[in-house]
Amino acid sequence: MSKVKNTKAFARQRRQKRNRRKIHGTSERPRLTVFRSLNHIYAQVIDDNLHRSLLAVSDLTPEIREQIKKNIKKSERSALVGKTLAEKALAKGITKVVFDRSGYQYHGRVKALAEAARKAGLEF
Repeated sequence: MSKVKNTKAFARQRRQKRNRRKIHGTSERPRLTVFRSLNHIYAQVIDDNLHRSLLAVSDLTPEIREQIKKNIKKSERSALVGKTLAEKALAKGITKVVFDRSGYQYHGRVKALAEAARKAGLEF
């Protein structure tokens, strides 16, 4: 964690750590975690019992990059990532997940990703 305690990043890491104590992904119900950078969004499905990432998708994934136009909003990109992640998860037999927002507010890009994944068939 960061040494400077009065930063937004430090506060997010504290929230993330606090939530991670309660949220745990299993084989039956893996954890869907989100990372948001300034320009991109990443999501992965993790089995915490095996300590393994089962599936990862971002807006840099080649199949999503083809669909993204230059003038598309970040929240629309996030929705595309959520939809693609849900489709891949369902193809692997994953229907239920635990949503881990990684200390971010459930708002904007994180919310768009989660709602698109729900619409595509994932259960939270």
